[in-house]
Amino acid sequence: MQTVSVRTTQNVFIQYPVASLGDRMAAGLIDTVIVVAYIVLVAYGMSLVEIDSAALGISVLVIPSILYHLLFEIFMDGQSPGKRQMKIKVVRTDGTPATIGNYLLRWLLRLVEVQAAQGMIAVITIAWNGRGQRLGDIAAGTTVVKLVKQKDVTAAEIFTLATDDYVPQFPGVIMLSDRDAELIQQALEVYRRHDNLQPAMIVTEKIKTRLGIQTDMTFEAFLTTILKDYSQLTAGK
Repeated sequence: MQTVSVRTTQNVFIQYPVASLGDRMAAGLIDTVIVVAYIVLVAYGMSLVEIDSAALGISVLVIPSILYHLLFEIFMDGQSPGKRQMKIKVVRTDGTPATIGNYLLRWLLRLVEVQAAQGMIAVITIAWNGRGQRLGDIAAGTTVVKLVKQKDVTAAEIFTLATDDYVPQFPGVIMLSDRDAELIQQALEVYRRHDNLQPAMIVTEKIKTRLGIQTDMTFEAFLTTILKDYSQLTAGK
């Protein structure tokens, strides 16, 4: 399954699976129902008050319908109501949050590949691409990921506990939380699986600063030691 590393607010990357074509089509269907319902309700309201203005009709019916996806993705952090319902989200392929420029570019191409071509171009491109990208995503450097609910875990569930005779080197790790330990583990996994140093280096500096530690250890040895110390000192908590 294709995945994308998404950067968290702690500057650690978490793997999310690329949204399936089915999820995206279901989200699109939900959004279409919302747009149609909006048009019907507003048009009915205008007829009740006998408003017969082409300019007003364009302003309150056509323009909002066309801008629907762009505005929602900008103001709902990469999601439309349909995407939120299906728990999928637009992100950049490098894992960083999408920008207004990214949303604008993918929206402009959406007018062609989704609306003008009735979605066929988008479906074919997503199925062929392998990274969950339609043409707008390829141009904007974005994709759509599935926001799988992250399971809360304890240190004992994700780390190998130190041996009984292990002597912790950094007692200050007791100040850390299970969430801190999980982020350290994730940073190490990103480095080991993808050869991406940045998350591990950021976490290393934050841990050293927070605990007041000075050491000549490599970042990998340091973070591994921190995890062993933490599991030893928190065992049985």
